[in-house]
Amino acid sequence: MEKMKIKTSILLFLLITLGLIQACNEKHGDEELDFIFPKGAQGSAETFTGQVWNYGLLPSDSALSTLVGNVYFEPGARSHWHSHPAGQILLITDGAGFHQIEGQPKQTLKKGDVVTCPPNVLHWHGASPDMGMQQLYIIPNTEIGIVEWKHAVSEEEYLSN
Repeated sequence: MEKMKIKTSILLFLLITLGLIQACNEKHGDEELDFIFPKGAQGSAETFTGQVWNYGLLPSDSALSTLVGNVYFEPGARSHWHSHPAGQILLITDGAGFHQIEGQPKQTLKKGDVVTCPPNVLHWHGASPDMGMQQLYIIPNTEIGIVEWKHAVSEEEYLSN
């Protein structure tokens, strides 16, 4: 158990370091985002609104029990409402967007932000209307499940303050 905690800590340190390196290359205004990883596969319309790409970085396995990937949301794109049995960590590596936990106000996200999504709590995240967003996601303890997808985020929910 201690080895798993050490491995997970090292993984988190490396991912945060990648985000900090990316922060040194920050662009301003409406210029294109800097990509650390390839865009990957296009996300399904059954789980996302708009154009979204996912690139897996670390597949879940029995040794680490952690899933890691990169998601790029084009402007206006977002996930549907969903939850994770063990929670989720988001590291925003570029762009701007939002995160909202059901029943709470929508949070604005920017490059360098870190978000913790508690276990079994309904939430969504995605890009702002005018700028795309890139995020690394970390899903721990995958042995208890990865994600439970729900309904789409309405335009009213997405555009609300």
